Amino acid sequence: MRGVELHADEREIISRELSKNQSCRAIGRLLGRDHTVISREIKRNGGREPYRAVAAQSRASSCRARPKPRLLESNPALHDEVNEGLMKGWSPRQISIRLPMDFPGDDTMRVSDETIYQSLYLQARGELRTQLTIALRQGRARRVPRTRPAVARGTIKDMVNISERPPVVEDRAVPGAWEGDLILGKGNKSQIATLVERATRYVMLVRIPYDRTAERVAVLLARKMATLPEFMRTSITWDQGKEMAAHAQFTVKTGIDVYFCDPHSPWQRGTNENTNGLLRQYFPKGTDLSGYTQAELDAVADELNDRPRETLDGFKPTEVFNKLLIEAGGAPTA
Repeated sequence: MRGVELHADEREIISRELSKNQSCRAIGRLLGRDHTVISREIKRNGGREPYRAVAAQSRASSCRARPKPRLLESNPALHDEVNEGLMKGWSPRQISIRLPMDFPGDDTMRVSDETIYQSLYLQARGELRTQLTIALRQGRARRVPRTRPAVARGTIKDMVNISERPPVVEDRAVPGAWEGDLILGKGNKSQIATLVERATRYVMLVRIPYDRTAERVAVLLARKMATLPEFMRTSITWDQGKEMAAHAQFTVKTGIDVYFCDPHSPWQRGTNENTNGLLRQYFPKGTDLSGYTQAELDAVADELNDRPRETLDGFKPTEVFNKLLIEAGGAPTA
């Protein structure tokens, strides 16, 4: 599709056709332009009789917008704040919604996520001379279809379907409902368990060494959930992977109910799916996950929990999580 901006040769044709008393529609068809483009061009330049191609081209050149200094070039403090957020792995949107919270009285510390994206892409083409870190966390030039590694499926004994999960979990009004899954490493031979709390988006990662037998997963998940206060551990929603076949054992140890999604329905635990996508920034597909220590996984979780979230009105999961702990009379996390 051609742009709206007319070229000098097109203006010559418009001038010639006007002298033949041709209509705007006829000229538009000749140029492959909408007739409204031709009509506006003629009106801007005095009408049908006075229209001259040279004068119209000169006017268009003089009216063309002059480039303005880019916001992140002209405001060093804002530039540095955006750069710091990118280095932490925050998205442009997260940076944008967080700035008014961190600088409530300073209108100069405001920038839209679209402006950040444009600056990054311009820098990538060599046009932006600032030192912004180009750190778009997905690390790709365009979207690609999301696929999940093949996981052996089968009927899980005595599982409780998500349809039986209490409605209070769905609206995220009460904290303590978690979503969980495994992300798999190279050749599907290593794994990390991911847990996300639905109300706060707080993330925990669990090292699952060796293989993912249901008994081992149940024990390790129970150990991790035991670090939480009781009001923050009411349920977990999982897909139908065999690694949760020992869900009854897990529930006995923790008192936490386990609900299972319908087959091939990852959107039923969408918070966890989104988090797993973010985690691929740290653990790209094809990576051997067995070499990571629990301390390293905790550090990654801390980084995610320190990112502002639009769904939390710009607050960080750690801030929302700690607020709930303090209201319950507990000590905040580090």
